[in-house]
Amino acid sequence: MPGTATQPVRRSRPDGLAPPDLDAVLRAKVLIVDDDERNAFAAAEALEDLGHELIIARSGAEALRCVLDHDFAVILLDLHMPGMDGYETAAMIRSRKKTGRTPIVFVTAIFRDEAHVFQAYSAGAVDVVFKPVDPFILRSKVSVLADIYLKTEEAKRLAEHRQWLLEENARIQAAKARAERALRRSEAQQDAILKSLPIVFHARGAAPPFAPIFVGAAVEAITGFPSERFVSEPGFGVSRIHPDDLKRVIDTVSATTRTGAYACEFRWRCADGEYRWLSDQGVLAPGEEDGESQIFGVILDTTDRHSIEEQLAQARKMEAVGQITGGVAHDFNNLLTVVLGNVDIMARRPEDTLKRALRIDAIRQAAERGRDLTRQLLAFSRRQNLTPVTVDIGDLIRNFAPLLRQAVGEAVSVELDLASGPQPAHIDVTQMENALLNLAVNARDAMAGVGALTIRTETSADAICISLQDTGAGMTADVRERIFEPFFTTKEVGRGSGLGLSQVYGFVRQSDGEVRIVSEPGAGARFDITLPRSQAPVQKPAPQADVGEMVGGAERMLVVEDDPAVLTLTVDLLRGLGYDVVTATQADQALERLAEDPDIRLLFSDVVMPGGMSGVALANQARRDHPELKVLLASGFVVDSDLLLSTEFPILDKPYQAPVLAAKLRELLEEPSSAPEPARRPGKGGRRIRT
Repeated sequence: MPGTATQPVRRSRPDGLAPPDLDAVLRAKVLIVDDDERNAFAAAEALEDLGHELIIARSGAEALRCVLDHDFAVILLDLHMPGMDGYETAAMIRSRKKTGRTPIVFVTAIFRDEAHVFQAYSAGAVDVVFKPVDPFILRSKVSVLADIYLKTEEAKRLAEHRQWLLEENARIQAAKARAERALRRSEAQQDAILKSLPIVFHARGAAPPFAPIFVGAAVEAITGFPSERFVSEPGFGVSRIHPDDLKRVIDTVSATTRTGAYACEFRWRCADGEYRWLSDQGVLAPGEEDGESQIFGVILDTTDRHSIEEQLAQARKMEAVGQITGGVAHDFNNLLTVVLGNVDIMARRPEDTLKRALRIDAIRQAAERGRDLTRQLLAFSRRQNLTPVTVDIGDLIRNFAPLLRQAVGEAVSVELDLASGPQPAHIDVTQMENALLNLAVNARDAMAGVGALTIRTETSADAICISLQDTGAGMTADVRERIFEPFFTTKEVGRGSGLGLSQVYGFVRQSDGEVRIVSEPGAGARFDITLPRSQAPVQKPAPQADVGEMVGGAERMLVVEDDPAVLTLTVDLLRGLGYDVVTATQADQALERLAEDPDIRLLFSDVVMPGGMSGVALANQARRDHPELKVLLASGFVVDSDLLLSTEFPILDKPYQAPVLAAKLRELLEEPSSAPEPARRPGKGGRRIRT
């Protein structure tokens, strides 16, 4: 017997409804009701070729159960059956709303008269077939009724689908309307949020001039210009960047095509003409196929932060200036107390030679301490006069190590771990040794006089690093931040001026190097000095001459000094050595004297002078006008260290000692000269003074 019909497959929707499946195959069901198994089998055989689903019932009651479970295209109902005959069964089928219109074909072998046929039609039959059934006639009748059923079901299914489409369209339109309303609300909320935030969202091209594609409306509150101005004029945003920041910004943003992201800060001229600090950050987003890449980013107004940082920096600067001023005043007051006190006593009462010599010695020692303090301050401010030569750092440390060991004491071991090979650096040897000594003594104090100090060097193609590692108590973060400040010290009062590390910092920075500290509490401290590697050949430092006596001469020299007291002292000293001295207080006056007096053999000038021409410029002009003129400069404060390093003339540091000045003058005057030796003036013979 044929199987049951294929059930339609329905596609589910999120709301639980499903459209009618127009692709599902419709099959008709035929119910054969006959108590005679042979008749039922014959009918089934006749209808099998139609391809419909055939269901057989043996009685009227069984037929009623079938119509409860299935929808039939046609029912073949035998009239003469025991129990419930065909008429009763048809009446029961017709009484149900669902099956009231199902076609019923009566099949009978007994009731052939017109009365029974009429009764059959009255009972709801659409046709009557007499047994024995002709298979062709039965197939024709069932085929017609089944086709009518299938067409009716197809029409119903199409109507359902059409109705579903209408309902689905209405649902989609309603959902679309809700989505549009939600989108408008979201856009309004987003716009309100973006306007309230001090953030400008933007999208722009990744190549200069980085033409904006979109700029948030918040830009007007920051710059005073509407966002449309930036989009309509591609070069407008870039044109108002501060000239000093423009190249850096262009380079940074252009690099986004390689790095994928950027961040920069710059000054931007707003509508009121004032510059504001803007922070711009963005990322690279791939463009459409064969299209230009784009940058998506945000801009923040950081003017207030920069203002606060500047105020904080100014406050710190003033605090540092106050600390330096207080430290200088404290130390110099102590020195001046010694000087003025002894001078006052010497002026008010006569004393024997021994006491007078002791007071003079006390004054000298105070003055020398003042000189050293001044040099330390100049070193920190990078205004000291350096005399650099190219030396091997490894050799310098090896030769200086014995003095370091002596300075730190026997309880501190000094270990050297020096890199192999040449380590040339262009530095002032004396200042480098002072820096190492300061760091070693500082390490000794940090270790309470007991521990280990390791000095290590590392080299690269461009730099030399000198590291000094101690085993002391280490430093906290706040101490590390202030360790190079002048007069800052963690030592007890009276144990150090607080200028040692600041002198190291100033010397290294003036030598184009860097110094940094790595330290944590309980882990010791390491100072790293990084110096540029020199390409010049290594030089051996010239040994300092041992000046035992001052030797003078009778040559004529010009002294240029704007300070009257210094000028008087210098003239007295030089004339005491037998020199013929003329003076000037400014550069233009000195040039006039040189032009008027051809007997002047040497120019001795201060570097820093009023009048617009420095001592270096004076020396250069004087040498051009008088090629054989000897020149010696003196400096107590370096305004332009590069200028001094580039000059060919020797320089004495103020305050200079008389023996040093006397020796330098003789060294210069006795150098071979192509100019004829001037005649000595009568009564101006040189003097030799034992010191």
